Amino acid sequence: MFGLGRLFYVVLLLINSIAVLSEERFLSRIGLGRQSNQAVFGQQENTTKSKLVQLITAVQTLLRSMFICF
Repeated sequence: MFGLGRLFYVVLLLINSIAVLSEERFLSRIGLGRQSNQAVFGQQENTTKSKLVQLITAVQTLLRSMFICF
């Protein structure tokens, strides 16, 4: 069955998979690097792509800061 323990395990694995993505090796190749997120004149900043880049950056920063504290 699908219980809360298994749901927690799946969420933990998904967060870990986001945290280990390398910007230089993978994210910049598919256009999700921080440099590709900068809006140019006439382009909206609230696109789905920019929100996804912000989410990946936030998760990586949060987990990096948690690791330094321990």
